[in-house]
Amino acid sequence: MTTVALSERDFAATVASGIVLVDFRAAWYGPSRGFAPVFAAAAERHPDLVFATVDAEAEPALTTAVGVRAVPTLMVYRDGVLVFAEPGSLPADSVELLIATIRSLDMAAVREQFPPT
Repeated sequence: MTTVALSERDFAATVASGIVLVDFRAAWYGPSRGFAPVFAAAAERHPDLVFATVDAEAEPALTTAVGVRAVPTLMVYRDGVLVFAEPGSLPADSVELLIATIRSLDMAAVREQFPPT
């Protein structure tokens, strides 16, 4: 699977179901450019997941609304719940471990511990 570009218009609907990894990036920034191929390769290995990107400069309102303060920032949603958010680049093996961890989450327990506001 390839990555999809998100905007403020389609962000909420996209992260509402399933597992969605979102890479907030800036095309000109070295660490963002360095993480892009790692992210794209993970998308190829996991076609059942959604891999999305947000151009932080083109979408400043969205970037601010979700609390991104640095690029790259990786956020992972599962069934509409933000379950991971971390600035900085991750190596490929860490992305794989993260995906395995997200897949194994007991979402009923997550929702019980962190009820929606």
